[in-house]
Amino acid sequence: MNLFVNLMVRLVGVVVICLGCVVGWVVVDTHRALETETAATADRVVQILENLYWRQLLWSSGLLTDQLLPIPEWQTLGTMKVVSPGLCVTFRAGTESPRVLCSQLDAIESPAPHWFKQVYEAVYSSYPVVHRSLTPRIKDAGAIIVNADPGAAVCQVWRQVYIVVSVAAMLAWGIGILAALVIGYSLMPARTIIGGLRRLERGEYRYRLPGFRTVEFNHIARAVNDLTGRLAETTAQRLELTNRLFQVQEEERRALARDLHDEFGQCLTGVTALAAAIEAGAEERPDLAQDARSIATITKRMSTTLRGALARLRSQEVDELGLEASLAQLVAGWNVKASPQSVFHLDVVGDLADLPMSITLSIYRIAQECLTNAVRHGKPRDVRLLVERHCLGQGAVSVSVEDDGGGSPAQLNTNTGFGVLGIRERVAALGGSLSIGQAGKGIRVSALIPLMRTAPEPA
Repeated sequence: MNLFVNLMVRLVGVVVICLGCVVGWVVVDTHRALETETAATADRVVQILENLYWRQLLWSSGLLTDQLLPIPEWQTLGTMKVVSPGLCVTFRAGTESPRVLCSQLDAIESPAPHWFKQVYEAVYSSYPVVHRSLTPRIKDAGAIIVNADPGAAVCQVWRQVYIVVSVAAMLAWGIGILAALVIGYSLMPARTIIGGLRRLERGEYRYRLPGFRTVEFNHIARAVNDLTGRLAETTAQRLELTNRLFQVQEEERRALARDLHDEFGQCLTGVTALAAAIEAGAEERPDLAQDARSIATITKRMSTTLRGALARLRSQEVDELGLEASLAQLVAGWNVKASPQSVFHLDVVGDLADLPMSITLSIYRIAQECLTNAVRHGKPRDVRLLVERHCLGQGAVSVSVEDDGGGSPAQLNTNTGFGVLGIRERVAALGGSLSIGQAGKGIRVSALIPLMRTAPEPA
Protein backbone atom coordinates (compact mmCIF):
# COMPACT_ATOMS: atom_id res chain seq x y z
CA MET A 1 0.00 0.00 0.00
CA ASN A 2 1.13 3.53 -0.70
CA LEU A 3 2.75 5.14 2.36
CA PHE A 4 0.55 8.25 2.10
CA VAL A 5 -2.62 6.15 1.88
CA ASN A 6 -1.41 3.95 4.74
CA LEU A 7 -0.81 6.98 6.97
CA MET A 8 -4.18 8.48 6.06
CA VAL A 9 -5.96 5.21 6.85
CA ARG A 10 -4.25 5.09 10.21
CA LEU A 11 -5.14 8.72 10.83
CA VAL A 12 -8.79 8.03 10.02
CA GLY A 13 -8.71 5.04 12.36
CA VAL A 14 -7.31 7.18 15.17
CA VAL A 15 -9.98 9.82 14.52
CA VAL A 16 -12.75 7.20 14.60
CA ILE A 17 -11.42 5.78 17.87
CA CYS A 18 -11.24 9.26 19.38
CA LEU A 19 -14.78 10.05 18.24
CA GLY A 20 -15.97 6.79 19.78
CA CYS A 21 -14.29 7.70 23.06
CA VAL A 22 -15.83 11.18 22.92
CA VAL A 23 -19.30 9.73 22.28
CA GLY A 24 -18.91 7.32 25.19
CA TRP A 25 -17.73 10.11 27.48
CA VAL A 26 -20.62 12.38 26.42
CA VAL A 27 -23.17 9.63 27.05
CA VAL A 28 -21.76 8.88 30.50
CA ASP A 29 -21.45 12.55 31.42
CA THR A 30 -24.98 13.38 30.21
CA HIS A 31 -26.40 10.42 32.14
CA ARG A 32 -24.63 11.59 35.30
CA ALA A 33 -25.86 15.14 34.72
CA LEU A 34 -29.38 13.77 34.32
CA GLU A 35 -29.08 11.92 37.64
CA THR A 36 -27.77 15.05 39.32
CA GLU A 37 -30.51 17.21 37.86
CA THR A 38 -33.15 14.69 38.90
CA ALA A 39 -31.91 14.76 42.52
CA ALA A 40 -31.70 18.58 42.48
CA THR A 41 -35.24 18.85 41.10
CA ALA A 42 -36.48 16.50 43.80
CA ASP A 43 -34.86 18.67 46.49
CA ARG A 44 -36.38 21.86 45.06
CA VAL A 45 -39.84 20.34 44.75
CA VAL A 46 -39.67 18.95 48.29
CA GLN A 47 -38.72 22.38 49.60
CA ILE A 48 -41.63 24.09 47.84
CA LEU A 49 -44.21 21.46 48.78
CA GLU A 50 -43.01 21.36 52.37
CA ASN A 51 -43.45 25.09 52.65
CA LEU A 52 -46.93 24.83 51.13
CA TYR A 53 -47.77 21.97 53.48
CA TRP A 54 -46.86 23.87 56.63
CA ARG A 55 -48.61 26.99 55.41
CA GLN A 56 -51.79 25.00 54.76
CA LEU A 57 -51.45 23.39 58.13
CA LEU A 58 -51.09 26.74 59.90
CA TRP A 59 -54.04 28.21 58.10
CA SER A 60 -56.08 25.05 58.95
CA SER A 61 -57.63 24.93 55.53
CA GLY A 62 -57.97 22.05 53.17
CA LEU A 63 -58.23 19.42 55.89
CA LEU A 64 -59.43 16.00 54.82
CA THR A 65 -62.49 14.64 56.51
CA ASP A 66 -60.90 11.32 57.27
CA GLN A 67 -57.55 12.59 58.48
CA LEU A 68 -56.23 15.83 59.86
CA LEU A 69 -53.69 16.43 57.11
CA PRO A 70 -53.80 19.40 54.74
CA ILE A 71 -53.44 18.94 50.95
CA PRO A 72 -51.20 21.67 49.53
CA GLU A 73 -52.03 23.16 46.19
CA TRP A 74 -48.76 22.26 44.44
CA GLN A 75 -49.62 22.09 40.71
CA THR A 76 -48.81 25.73 40.15
CA LEU A 77 -46.51 27.79 37.98
CA GLY A 78 -44.09 28.14 40.86
CA THR A 79 -43.68 24.40 41.05
CA MET A 80 -43.24 24.11 37.32
CA LYS A 81 -40.36 26.55 37.46
CA VAL A 82 -38.24 24.33 39.69
CA VAL A 83 -38.82 21.15 37.64
CA SER A 84 -36.14 20.67 34.99
CA PRO A 85 -37.23 19.92 31.42
CA GLY A 86 -37.85 16.25 30.73
CA LEU A 87 -38.58 15.33 34.38
CA CYS A 88 -41.87 14.19 35.89
CA VAL A 89 -42.88 14.73 39.55
CA THR A 90 -45.31 12.30 41.20
CA PHE A 91 -46.91 13.44 44.50
CA ARG A 92 -48.89 11.14 46.71
CA ALA A 93 -50.55 12.74 49.76
CA GLY A 94 -51.77 10.33 52.37
CA THR A 95 -54.05 7.72 50.89
CA GLU A 96 -54.92 9.78 47.87
CA SER A 97 -54.14 8.62 44.33
CA PRO A 98 -50.78 9.84 43.06
CA ARG A 99 -50.81 12.91 40.85
CA VAL A 100 -48.18 13.48 38.15
CA LEU A 101 -46.72 16.75 36.89
CA CYS A 102 -44.28 16.72 33.94
CA SER A 103 -42.30 19.77 32.96
CA GLN A 104 -41.88 20.91 29.34
CA LEU A 105 -41.87 17.55 27.63
CA ASP A 106 -42.92 19.21 24.41
CA ALA A 107 -39.85 21.44 24.53
CA ILE A 108 -37.57 18.46 23.92
CA GLU A 109 -36.43 18.29 20.34
CA SER A 110 -37.18 15.52 17.84
CA PRO A 111 -36.81 11.99 19.20
CA ALA A 112 -33.52 10.15 19.00
CA PRO A 113 -32.93 7.41 16.39
CA HIS A 114 -34.25 4.01 17.29
CA TRP A 115 -30.80 2.38 17.17
CA PHE A 116 -29.39 4.96 19.58
CA LYS A 117 -32.24 4.35 22.01
CA GLN A 118 -31.57 0.61 21.90
CA VAL A 119 -27.86 1.11 22.53
CA TYR A 120 -28.52 3.57 25.37
CA GLU A 121 -31.03 1.28 27.05
CA ALA A 122 -28.63 -1.64 26.64
CA VAL A 123 -25.94 0.33 28.49
CA TYR A 124 -28.31 1.89 31.08
CA SER A 125 -31.13 -0.46 31.93
CA SER A 126 -32.95 2.10 34.11
CA TYR A 127 -33.52 5.84 34.12
CA PRO A 128 -32.83 8.10 37.13
CA VAL A 129 -35.54 7.95 39.83
CA VAL A 130 -35.40 9.88 43.17
CA HIS A 131 -37.73 9.29 46.14
CA ARG A 132 -38.31 11.99 48.81
CA SER A 133 -40.64 12.39 51.76
CA LEU A 134 -42.74 15.53 51.99
CA THR A 135 -41.52 16.24 55.50
CA PRO A 136 -39.42 14.09 57.78
CA ARG A 137 -41.52 15.15 60.84
CA ILE A 138 -44.75 13.56 59.62
CA LYS A 139 -44.29 10.29 57.82
CA ASP A 140 -47.85 10.13 56.49
CA ALA A 141 -47.76 13.64 55.03
CA GLY A 142 -46.85 12.36 51.54
CA ALA A 143 -44.11 11.17 49.22
CA ILE A 144 -42.51 12.73 46.16
CA ILE A 145 -41.03 10.75 43.27
CA VAL A 146 -39.00 12.49 40.56
CA ASN A 147 -38.10 10.44 37.49
CA ALA A 148 -36.78 11.20 34.04
CA ASP A 149 -39.13 10.64 31.14
CA PRO A 150 -37.55 7.85 29.00
CA GLY A 151 -38.14 9.56 25.69
CA ALA A 152 -37.01 12.94 26.95
CA ALA A 153 -33.89 11.45 28.61
CA VAL A 154 -32.81 9.69 25.43
CA CYS A 155 -33.46 12.85 23.43
CA GLN A 156 -31.33 14.93 25.79
CA VAL A 157 -28.46 12.44 25.57
CA TRP A 158 -28.79 12.26 21.79
CA ARG A 159 -28.82 16.03 21.53
CA GLN A 160 -25.57 16.33 23.49
CA VAL A 161 -23.98 13.52 21.48
CA TYR A 162 -25.10 15.07 18.18
CA ILE A 163 -23.71 18.49 19.10
CA VAL A 164 -20.39 17.17 20.33
CA VAL A 165 -19.96 14.70 17.46
CA SER A 166 -20.87 17.36 14.89
CA VAL A 167 -18.30 19.77 16.26
CA ALA A 168 -15.71 17.00 16.64
CA ALA A 169 -16.38 15.72 13.13
CA MET A 170 -15.93 19.19 11.68
CA LEU A 171 -12.69 19.61 13.60
CA ALA A 172 -11.55 16.13 12.56
CA TRP A 173 -12.35 16.89 8.91
CA GLY A 174 -10.37 20.11 9.02
CA ILE A 175 -7.49 18.50 10.89
CA GLY A 176 -7.55 15.57 8.44
CA ILE A 177 -7.23 17.88 5.44
CA LEU A 178 -4.39 19.81 7.07
CA ALA A 179 -2.74 16.57 8.14
CA ALA A 180 -3.01 15.20 4.58
CA LEU A 181 -1.33 18.33 3.23
CA VAL A 182 1.40 18.18 5.87
CA ILE A 183 1.98 14.44 5.36
CA GLY A 184 2.04 14.84 1.58
CA TYR A 185 4.53 17.68 1.84
CA SER A 186 6.65 15.72 4.33
CA LEU A 187 6.75 12.68 2.03
CA MET A 188 7.81 14.64 -1.06
CA PRO A 189 11.51 13.80 -0.46
CA ALA A 190 10.59 10.13 -0.78
CA ARG A 191 9.69 10.70 -4.44
CA THR A 192 13.04 12.37 -5.02
CA ILE A 193 14.84 9.47 -3.36
CA ILE A 194 12.90 6.93 -5.44
CA GLY A 195 13.74 8.88 -8.60
CA GLY A 196 17.40 8.88 -7.62
CA LEU A 197 17.31 5.13 -7.06
CA ARG A 198 15.71 4.66 -10.49
CA ARG A 199 18.51 6.67 -12.08
CA LEU A 200 21.01 4.59 -10.12
CA GLU A 201 19.34 1.48 -11.51
CA ARG A 202 19.84 2.83 -15.04
CA GLY A 203 23.56 3.28 -14.30
CA GLU A 204 23.64 7.07 -13.78
CA TYR A 205 26.25 6.96 -11.05
CA ARG A 206 27.13 10.64 -11.29
CA TYR A 207 23.74 11.69 -9.97
CA ARG A 208 23.60 12.76 -6.31
CA LEU A 209 20.56 13.29 -4.12
CA PRO A 210 20.16 16.79 -2.67
CA GLY A 211 20.04 17.51 1.04
CA PHE A 212 16.68 17.55 2.82
CA ARG A 213 15.41 19.46 5.82
CA THR A 214 14.17 16.31 7.53
CA VAL A 215 16.97 14.59 9.41
CA GLU A 216 15.81 11.06 8.55
CA PHE A 217 15.50 11.74 4.82
CA ASN A 218 18.82 13.56 4.89
CA HIS A 219 20.48 10.46 6.39
CA ILE A 220 18.90 8.31 3.67
CA ALA A 221 20.14 10.69 0.97
CA ARG A 222 23.67 10.57 2.36
CA ALA A 223 23.59 6.77 2.50
CA VAL A 224 22.33 6.59 -1.09
CA ASN A 225 25.00 9.04 -2.27
CA ASP A 226 27.72 7.03 -0.52
CA LEU A 227 26.37 3.85 -2.10
CA THR A 228 26.29 5.53 -5.51
CA GLY A 229 29.90 6.60 -5.14
CA ARG A 230 31.02 3.11 -4.16
CA LEU A 231 29.03 1.58 -7.03
CA ALA A 232 30.58 4.04 -9.48
CA GLU A 233 34.07 3.18 -8.28
CA THR A 234 33.38 -0.56 -8.32
CA THR A 235 31.79 -0.41 -11.76
CA ALA A 236 34.67 1.59 -13.17
CA GLN A 237 37.15 -0.92 -11.77
CA ARG A 238 35.11 -3.82 -13.12
CA LEU A 239 34.90 -2.31 -16.61
CA GLU A 240 38.61 -1.56 -16.57
CA LEU A 241 39.27 -5.16 -15.59
CA THR A 242 36.91 -6.41 -18.30
CA ASN A 243 38.73 -4.35 -20.93
CA ARG A 244 42.03 -5.73 -19.72
CA LEU A 245 40.65 -9.27 -19.85
CA PHE A 246 39.51 -8.77 -23.43
CA GLN A 247 42.94 -7.48 -24.34
CA VAL A 248 44.52 -10.52 -22.73
CA GLN A 249 42.00 -12.69 -24.56
CA GLU A 250 42.98 -11.19 -27.90
CA GLU A 251 46.64 -11.70 -27.11
CA GLU A 252 45.98 -15.32 -26.15
CA ARG A 253 44.01 -15.87 -29.34
CA ARG A 254 46.87 -14.48 -31.43
CA ALA A 255 49.41 -16.62 -29.59
CA LEU A 256 47.22 -19.70 -29.99
CA ALA A 257 46.66 -18.98 -33.68
CA ARG A 258 50.39 -18.50 -34.19
CA ASP A 259 51.21 -21.75 -32.41
CA LEU A 260 48.59 -23.68 -34.34
CA HIS A 261 49.82 -22.24 -37.62
CA ASP A 262 53.49 -22.74 -36.92
CA GLU A 263 53.39 -26.11 -35.19
CA PHE A 264 50.20 -27.92 -36.04
CA GLY A 265 50.06 -26.52 -39.57
CA GLN A 266 53.59 -27.60 -40.36
CA CYS A 267 52.90 -31.06 -38.94
CA LEU A 268 49.87 -31.42 -41.18
CA THR A 269 51.94 -30.30 -44.15
CA GLY A 270 54.60 -32.87 -43.29
CA VAL A 271 51.98 -35.62 -42.93
CA THR A 272 50.51 -34.69 -46.30
CA ALA A 273 53.94 -34.87 -47.96
CA LEU A 274 54.72 -38.16 -46.23
CA ALA A 275 51.41 -39.65 -47.36
CA ALA A 276 52.15 -38.55 -50.93
CA ALA A 277 55.59 -40.17 -50.74
CA ILE A 278 54.14 -43.43 -49.41
CA GLU A 279 51.53 -43.47 -52.16
CA ALA A 280 54.17 -42.89 -54.82
CA GLY A 281 56.40 -45.69 -53.52
CA ALA A 282 53.65 -48.24 -53.05
CA GLU A 283 53.04 -49.19 -56.65
CA GLU A 284 53.12 -52.88 -55.81
CA ARG A 285 51.01 -52.46 -52.67
CA PRO A 286 47.54 -51.13 -53.62
CA ASP A 287 46.29 -51.46 -50.06
CA LEU A 288 49.16 -49.34 -48.76
CA ALA A 289 48.56 -46.75 -51.47
CA GLN A 290 44.88 -46.60 -50.48
CA ASP A 291 45.81 -46.02 -46.84
CA ALA A 292 48.16 -43.25 -47.88
CA ARG A 293 45.39 -41.57 -49.86
CA SER A 294 43.05 -41.88 -46.83
CA ILE A 295 45.68 -40.24 -44.65
CA ALA A 296 46.02 -37.43 -47.20
CA THR A 297 42.23 -36.94 -47.27
CA ILE A 298 42.00 -36.78 -43.49
CA THR A 299 44.94 -34.42 -43.34
CA LYS A 300 43.32 -32.15 -45.91
CA ARG A 301 40.12 -32.10 -43.87
CA MET A 302 42.10 -31.27 -40.76
CA SER A 303 43.87 -28.49 -42.62
CA THR A 304 40.52 -27.04 -43.65
CA THR A 305 39.28 -27.17 -40.04
CA LEU A 306 42.52 -25.58 -38.88
CA ARG A 307 42.13 -22.72 -41.36
CA GLY A 308 38.60 -22.10 -40.05
CA ALA A 309 39.82 -22.09 -36.47
CA LEU A 310 42.64 -19.73 -37.39
CA ALA A 311 40.16 -17.43 -39.11
CA ARG A 312 38.10 -17.25 -35.91
CA LEU A 313 41.09 -16.80 -33.65
CA ARG A 314 43.22 -14.41 -35.63
CA SER A 315 42.54 -10.67 -35.63
CA GLN A 316 45.58 -9.66 -37.67
CA GLU A 317 43.39 -9.14 -40.68
CA VAL A 318 41.49 -6.45 -38.74
CA ASP A 319 44.76 -4.67 -38.06
CA GLU A 320 45.98 -5.11 -41.60
CA LEU A 321 42.84 -4.84 -43.73
CA GLY A 322 40.67 -2.59 -41.59
CA LEU A 323 37.25 -3.19 -40.06
CA GLU A 324 35.12 -2.86 -43.20
CA ALA A 325 37.29 -5.24 -45.27
CA SER A 326 37.46 -7.71 -42.38
CA LEU A 327 33.67 -7.70 -42.04
CA ALA A 328 33.32 -8.20 -45.80
CA GLN A 329 35.71 -11.14 -45.62
CA LEU A 330 33.77 -12.56 -42.64
CA VAL A 331 30.44 -12.33 -44.48
CA ALA A 332 31.97 -13.82 -47.63
CA GLY A 333 33.26 -16.75 -45.60
CA TRP A 334 29.79 -17.41 -44.19
CA ASN A 335 28.27 -17.21 -47.70
CA VAL A 336 30.70 -19.89 -48.87
CA LYS A 337 30.16 -22.04 -45.79
CA ALA A 338 26.34 -21.80 -45.54
CA SER A 339 25.47 -21.62 -49.26
CA PRO A 340 22.93 -22.25 -50.67
CA GLN A 341 20.73 -22.53 -47.56
CA SER A 342 21.53 -19.04 -46.24
CA VAL A 343 22.56 -15.73 -47.78
CA PHE A 344 24.52 -13.18 -45.74
CA HIS A 345 24.48 -9.42 -46.46
CA LEU A 346 26.71 -6.62 -45.21
CA ASP A 347 25.72 -2.94 -45.05
CA VAL A 348 28.20 -0.33 -43.86
CA VAL A 349 27.10 3.27 -43.27
CA GLY A 350 29.72 5.89 -42.48
CA ASP A 351 33.49 5.81 -42.26
CA LEU A 352 34.92 3.08 -40.02
CA ALA A 353 38.57 3.71 -40.77
CA ASP A 354 39.58 5.89 -37.81
CA LEU A 355 37.86 3.97 -35.05
CA PRO A 356 39.91 3.10 -31.94
CA MET A 357 41.43 -0.36 -32.10
CA SER A 358 39.57 -1.58 -28.97
CA ILE A 359 36.24 -0.63 -30.53
CA THR A 360 37.27 -2.08 -33.91
CA LEU A 361 38.13 -5.45 -32.41
CA SER A 362 34.95 -5.47 -30.30
CA ILE A 363 32.76 -4.71 -33.32
CA TYR A 364 34.40 -7.50 -35.26
CA ARG A 365 33.97 -10.00 -32.42
CA ILE A 366 30.36 -8.95 -31.84
CA ALA A 367 29.53 -9.38 -35.52
CA GLN A 368 31.35 -12.71 -35.58
CA GLU A 369 29.42 -14.03 -32.56
CA CYS A 370 26.05 -12.74 -33.80
CA LEU A 371 26.46 -14.41 -37.20
CA THR A 372 27.46 -17.65 -35.49
CA ASN A 373 24.40 -17.51 -33.19
CA ALA A 374 22.09 -16.77 -36.14
CA VAL A 375 23.16 -20.01 -37.83
CA ARG A 376 23.49 -22.06 -34.65
CA HIS A 377 20.10 -21.25 -33.10
CA GLY A 378 17.94 -21.18 -36.25
CA LYS A 379 17.64 -21.95 -39.92
CA PRO A 380 17.78 -18.53 -41.54
CA ARG A 381 17.56 -17.93 -45.25
CA ASP A 382 18.53 -14.28 -45.05
CA VAL A 383 20.94 -12.73 -42.53
CA ARG A 384 21.78 -9.02 -42.60
CA LEU A 385 24.70 -7.37 -40.83
CA LEU A 386 24.49 -3.57 -40.50
CA VAL A 387 27.35 -1.45 -39.11
CA GLU A 388 26.59 2.26 -38.92
CA ARG A 389 28.57 5.16 -37.58
CA HIS A 390 26.50 7.94 -36.02
CA CYS A 391 27.84 11.46 -35.86
CA LEU A 392 25.34 12.92 -33.37
CA GLY A 393 26.88 14.27 -30.18
CA GLN A 394 30.20 12.58 -29.44
CA GLY A 395 29.45 9.91 -32.03
CA ALA A 396 28.64 6.21 -31.75
CA VAL A 397 28.78 2.99 -33.74
CA SER A 398 25.85 0.60 -33.95
CA VAL A 399 26.07 -3.07 -34.89
CA SER A 400 22.92 -5.04 -35.70
CA VAL A 401 22.36 -8.56 -37.00
CA GLU A 402 18.88 -9.52 -38.20
CA ASP A 403 17.77 -12.92 -39.45
CA ASP A 404 14.57 -14.71 -40.47
CA GLY A 405 15.33 -18.02 -38.80
CA GLY A 406 12.66 -17.77 -36.12
CA GLY A 407 13.54 -18.07 -32.46
CA SER A 408 12.49 -16.25 -29.30
CA PRO A 409 14.27 -13.19 -27.90
CA ALA A 410 13.25 -14.23 -24.38
CA GLN A 411 14.89 -17.61 -24.84
CA LEU A 412 18.03 -16.01 -26.20
CA ASN A 413 18.14 -13.60 -23.25
CA THR A 414 17.88 -16.46 -20.77
CA ASN A 415 20.33 -18.68 -22.64
CA THR A 416 23.06 -19.96 -20.36
CA GLY A 417 25.68 -19.98 -23.12
CA PHE A 418 28.69 -17.70 -23.17
CA GLY A 419 28.05 -16.13 -26.59
CA VAL A 420 25.45 -13.54 -25.60
CA LEU A 421 27.15 -13.08 -22.23
CA GLY A 422 30.41 -12.25 -23.97
CA ILE A 423 28.65 -9.74 -26.21
CA ARG A 424 27.04 -8.08 -23.18
CA GLU A 425 30.36 -7.84 -21.40
CA ARG A 426 32.09 -6.35 -24.43
CA VAL A 427 29.36 -3.76 -24.93
CA ALA A 428 29.22 -2.90 -21.21
CA ALA A 429 33.00 -2.54 -21.05
CA LEU A 430 32.80 0.10 -23.77
CA GLY A 431 29.91 1.92 -22.06
CA GLY A 432 27.34 0.85 -24.65
CA SER A 433 23.97 -0.86 -24.62
CA LEU A 434 22.68 -4.15 -26.05
CA SER A 435 19.12 -4.98 -27.07
CA ILE A 436 17.64 -8.28 -28.28
CA GLY A 437 14.18 -8.18 -29.82
CA GLN A 438 11.82 -9.61 -32.37
CA ALA A 439 12.31 -8.60 -35.98
CA GLY A 440 9.98 -9.89 -38.66
CA LYS A 441 10.39 -13.67 -38.77
CA GLY A 442 13.48 -13.85 -36.61
CA ILE A 443 15.60 -12.08 -34.03
CA ARG A 444 17.39 -8.76 -34.12
CA VAL A 445 20.47 -8.17 -31.98
CA SER A 446 21.60 -4.55 -31.76
CA ALA A 447 24.57 -3.04 -29.96
CA LEU A 448 25.26 0.68 -29.62
CA ILE A 449 28.83 1.63 -28.69
CA PRO A 450 29.71 5.26 -27.96
CA LEU A 451 32.98 6.56 -29.34
CA MET A 452 33.46 8.74 -26.28
CA ARG A 453 33.47 6.38 -23.32
CA THR A 454 30.50 6.97 -21.04
CA ALA A 455 31.33 4.40 -18.42
CA PRO A 456 31.21 5.80 -14.87
CA GLU A 457 34.42 7.14 -13.44
CA PRO A 458 35.45 6.66 -9.80
CA ALA A 459 33.63 9.06 -7.48
